[in-house]
Amino acid sequence: MSSEEPLQPSEMPPPPPSQPRDQRPAPGPARTAPGTARPGDAADKTRTTRAAVIWSAVAVSLVVLVLLIIFFIQNQDMVAVRFLGWEGSLAQGVAFFIAAVGGGILVAIAGGARILQLRHNERRRRKRSNA
Repeated sequence: MSSEEPLQPSEMPPPPPSQPRDQRPAPGPARTAPGTARPGDAADKTRTTRAAVIWSAVAVSLVVLVLLIIFFIQNQDMVAVRFLGWEGSLAQGVAFFIAAVGGGILVAIAGGARILQLRHNERRRRKRSNA
């Protein structure tokens, strides 16, 4: 039987039960079959273990490490580097990596300063509302 042939009446699935349009189900907790969990239930949270999270983080880290190794291998040309009076030669891939880490440190410093600012503002707001 090909996918283009129509289904015979005996092979057709039964139609879904219909509800009158003016009636809606009563609000309340949705019922689920025993042993099944809804998203957000305590049983749903136990599916993800610390070991699974660590394993996933290690797997992602290994992929990133392999990509970095490939990047370093493909960018081995020596380049002259000058910074604040210091001069030297360095592999191009390593120079790019150092620049990227430096940029990440600057972003982390800016993010940390913003977090401290938000905490300070929240403490100040709590003092005003408690006084």
